[in-house]
Amino acid sequence: MSGMHAWLTATETTSKRQAHLQTWYLAWLRLRANPLTLFGMAVLAGLILTAILAPWIAPAGFDDQSLTHRLLPPSAANWFGTDDLGRDIFSRLVHGARITLMIAALVAVIAAPIGLLVGTAAGYFGGWVDAVLMRINDIFLSFPGLILALGFVAALGPGIRNTIIAIALTAWPSIARLARAETLTIRHSDYIAAVRIQGASSLRIITRHIMPMCLPSVIVRITLNMAGIILTAAGLGFLGLGAQPPMPEWGAMLSAGRSHISGAWWLSTVPGIAILLTSLAFNLVGDGLRDVLDPRSGR
Repeated sequence: MSGMHAWLTATETTSKRQAHLQTWYLAWLRLRANPLTLFGMAVLAGLILTAILAPWIAPAGFDDQSLTHRLLPPSAANWFGTDDLGRDIFSRLVHGARITLMIAALVAVIAAPIGLLVGTAAGYFGGWVDAVLMRINDIFLSFPGLILALGFVAALGPGIRNTIIAIALTAWPSIARLARAETLTIRHSDYIAAVRIQGASSLRIITRHIMPMCLPSVIVRITLNMAGIILTAAGLGFLGLGAQPPMPEWGAMLSAGRSHISGAWWLSTVPGIAILLTSLAFNLVGDGLRDVLDPRSGR
């Protein structure tokens, strides 16, 4: 192991393979040195594993009802208690992890490419293209994310699919502004000028030479945005505009427990803690990735 460590931390590399592995290894060492980042990664890994194995982990189906066992407090039989329809809260929480991760992942998959493309195009072309795209971007940024998402969901209708579309439409502007700022710093670089002299088209320059340079910052931004995405999805579910019953979305579960908060505190407390821990984990991982991927970081 010491020989492998020396090979991965050598000051001079002898092959492209060694250089790539060294980059990943040094990044892992920097992540490992941050205990908060490791905690966030452990929480997210547990959440992903829970979502994958939900049918085997959950002791019951998310909509299995038993009115004779309604509003039972946490116990050995029902770890997190039961709700007003006798459904096991733990089972619903486990299945709800799938919905939360699906919403967060799909929003990232939709918003990140849109924001990256808009931002790099605005920064590279400048002029009227930059003015038009950034004014559209400013219009989206002028509204609070949740309020804008509410407007889109009100127009599209409630449901998971429309929730994903609505949140994605509110998530791309911050990514676009970041990508534009990164593009402005590199569009006049010597290597961009050399590629342009060789006859490369603007599309090729943007997609092959500018976007890869913006990716680290975009990855950090979208990771940090995950917490906001989860909170927005939970907010829409809380208001009844997200996932519809009987789907065990955490925001909807929290909302369903409002009427029993004085006598059955676990109905709202358990999904609330799940939302809190997941959002915190994404923030901690995002901070760690920023330290690793940001070339201006001195650590």
